[in-house]
Amino acid sequence: MSRTSVEIATQPTCWRRAAEYATDFEGLPLPGERVAVTGCGTSWFMAMAYAALREAAGQGETDAFASSEFPVGRSYDRVVAITRSGTTSEVLALLAEVRGKVPTLALTGDPKTPVMDAADTIAVLDWADEESVVQTRFATTALAFLRAGLERTGPLAPGVKTVTAAAVDAELAVTEPLPESVTSAEQWTFLGRGWTYGLAQEAGLKMREAAGAWTESYPAMEYRHGPISITGPGRVTWVFGPLPEGLAGDVTNVGGTLVTHAGADPMADLIRAQRLAVVLAESKGYDPDHPRNLSRSVILA
Repeated sequence: MSRTSVEIATQPTCWRRAAEYATDFEGLPLPGERVAVTGCGTSWFMAMAYAALREAAGQGETDAFASSEFPVGRSYDRVVAITRSGTTSEVLALLAEVRGKVPTLALTGDPKTPVMDAADTIAVLDWADEESVVQTRFATTALAFLRAGLERTGPLAPGVKTVTAAAVDAELAVTEPLPESVTSAEQWTFLGRGWTYGLAQEAGLKMREAAGAWTESYPAMEYRHGPISITGPGRVTWVFGPLPEGLAGDVTNVGGTLVTHAGADPMADLIRAQRLAVVLAESKGYDPDHPRNLSRSVILA
């Protein structure tokens, strides 16, 4: 079994621990603050998900940016940075640029890295750190930690589960067999709305990283505006969260395979996509722990 598979399976436990950690943590965004969340790659997609969750809960305007594209001239009450390695160059450069101008919070998996001195407040999620190059449990645990912070400071948006409830759904997601129609497909399109669009982006990235698969990701309502043209037999359309009205018929009418897990927390559904990426990688003879052309952290000269 790959190390990635082992790490994927630990996510329910990691999320529960993140929820406990958030209970008394000082430095999380407060209701009413204008917040920017940032990261690179997978961390950026988790930032997107959290930003949409926070705004939907009515807790304050929240933007998400790739660290290299952060608008440093814009005014915020707090900046939240996500960096598993604690060494990502773009994240460290951004934190240095805004230091002293705005309070900063960094989420990291490694407490022995430069990010510990780069941000005002640090949330160390070292129990969710990973040996694999590919991010799985750290990313979702970071999002679980931020989600739990929203639970602490106000009501969640309608239809959004608590982290504890999401962990229950995750227990099934780590064990339930993946259908053959999904594992044998030649192409996968991931869709989401609101906060689940960030999860759709991450699912596509995971498949590309680990398995070199042909994947695309879009807001669910944009699917009809072009992306549906690639749907057909042997191709999967995977929807995170509620299924938009009429979309099931659109997919089946052109011969595509629709995947949706109604009622399951979308973050738990991401676990299924992570597992699929490992299955596909191994079927091609790839090492899912060490994908081609990737390293654990991007450190620029």
